Parts: sequence; C-alpha cells; structure tokens
Amino acid sequence: MTKRAWILVADGSRARLFAADKPASEIKELEAWEAPTVRMHETELTSDLPGRAFDSTNPARHAYGQPEDPKQAEMRRFAKMLAERLEEAAKRDAYERLYLAAGPKMLGLLREALGEHASKRLAGTYDRDWTRERADTIRARLPEYL
Repeated sequence: MTKRAWILVADGSRARLFAADKPASEIKELEAWEAPTVRMHETELTSDLPGRAFDSTNPARHAYGQPEDPKQAEMRRFAKMLAERLEEAAKRDAYERLYLAAGPKMLGLLREALGEHASKRLAGTYDRDWTRERADTIRARLPEYL
C-alpha cells in the first residue's frame, strides 16, 4: 500500500479530490466533479405537480407529497457517487488515509454514504467548504503530516 493521503473537498454541487504523495508534501488535484442539478430551482427538478388521490373514507381528495426535497435528493445522489469513487479506490489501495472537508449537510451525507473500506481509512473530517480554495491554502489547513 502506498503512503498516499487523499483529501476530498466538497459542497452540495462541486467536489475536488487532492492527493499528497508523502506525509509532509504539497497536495495535487487529481479530479473534480460538478452536479449542476443541485443548483437548479426545485421547479426545474420536478416535472409536474404532485399526483392526487381519493381518500377511502370520504370523497375528499389530497395531493401526494414528495418523500424528499428534490434538491436534497440530488445532493444525496452526488454524495453517493463520490463515496462510491472513494470506496472503489480504497479497495484498490490507491490511498492509505482519507480526509473529508465539506459543509455540515454534505459532510453528513458523505459520512453516511462511505463504504466499509473508505470508512476504515478516514483520518479526519473538517466541517468547512473549501471547494473554492487554492490547493496551497487547503494544504495549510490540514495537519502538517498527512
């Protein structure tokens, strides 16, 4: 296994993956993803008004509710896709330690979606959105030895 550390910084619609080859080295960006659907308005994410149903005990009708907010569902899908990528890489021993930095909601979704192999390599989490930061700024906020 390499001594490589991976750092994933994410918000609800963007993510960047960095790697440090040595514990005290600078970090380099490996990949970046965007989920533009998360930034869409709810009306753009839903195709129609909710369906309607008859109540079985009286003639009243009511609308079916949506089980989850469409934006939240898109953010959950994005977090799941990122977690799957991290899990696949962990199974291949592409990294030894994993650090996550994301806003509170996204960090929770990422933790929830992480698989067994990636979870075992999780070395630290940061409740901050660093997606727009430069690599050297992100590195300065991480432990001296990754």
